[in-house]
Amino acid sequence: MGLLDGKVVLVTGGGRGIGRDACLIAAREGAKVMVNDLGAGLKGDDAGDESPAQEVARLIKEGGGKALINSESVTNYAACEAMRDECLKEFGGLHAVINPAGILRDGMFHKMSEDDWDSVIDVHLKGSFNVCRATIEHFREQDGGAYVLFSSTSGLIGNIGQTNYGAAKMGIAGLSRIIAMENATKNIRSNVIAPGAWTRMTESVPIRNEEHAKRREMMRQQMGPEKPAALAVALASDAAKDTNGQIFGASGDNISIYSQPRPIETKTKEGGWGVGDIVGELLPALTPKYTPMTLRPPSNPQDGARKEKAG
Repeated sequence: MGLLDGKVVLVTGGGRGIGRDACLIAAREGAKVMVNDLGAGLKGDDAGDESPAQEVARLIKEGGGKALINSESVTNYAACEAMRDECLKEFGGLHAVINPAGILRDGMFHKMSEDDWDSVIDVHLKGSFNVCRATIEHFREQDGGAYVLFSSTSGLIGNIGQTNYGAAKMGIAGLSRIIAMENATKNIRSNVIAPGAWTRMTESVPIRNEEHAKRREMMRQQMGPEKPAALAVALASDAAKDTNGQIFGASGDNISIYSQPRPIETKTKEGGWGVGDIVGELLPALTPKYTPMTLRPPSNPQDGARKEKAG
């Protein structure tokens, strides 16, 4: 008996990287899988290559499972509705959505084009909206469903050269949280993973120095995409029914849970804070509480690899 016996799972970006392994693991756990992959390049261009999705579907079927392929874009809301409808028609249901589909258009903010901004927001943030909005009413009607969405340390912590990607990934964390809050009474869960894994996204990061090159090699050897994919499949299963509205990190052999933004210090002044009071009294008092402008120093080599762009 697998954790997903009798379930139907839609996986976007299912032809490569984390999505590919999520498809294969979900199938091994008993799910019928729709493998959605646009077949595009890393920047979202050259779409139309169905071979990655076809290969994944072939492997699932050879293992005795059931799979459909879909080559539409998550940026198209009608296409996401069609994915839902095809799952219902061909498989008789839909119970979980795993959504790691993504692209990169990196660049310093002062040089970023509007197109590079829009393209990344469309795939990551609008794409997450599309797949969730297209399926949420079905989940509510059947009184159950699970979303596993993908954020990144580039948004949760920050990464130079990725304002578009980081903004989208931080937005996904907010989207997931509110979906979880609004639909918990309907047994619908939504959780987020910020992965660290060796994929074509991480491979595209320019090597800056020798230390960076060593981290990259360690990442390639130790941090396969199957590890965050396994977490995604677990979160999609009914065995995780009590886990909702959370943000997880998955990097190599490590799985983390993230804190979520809450006030850490409040200062009260009778009559309110004037401008002079703020700069002369309030800000100096709060300075020790500031979040540093640098990435967290790694406590172990795999933590260092979390600095890489992933997801």
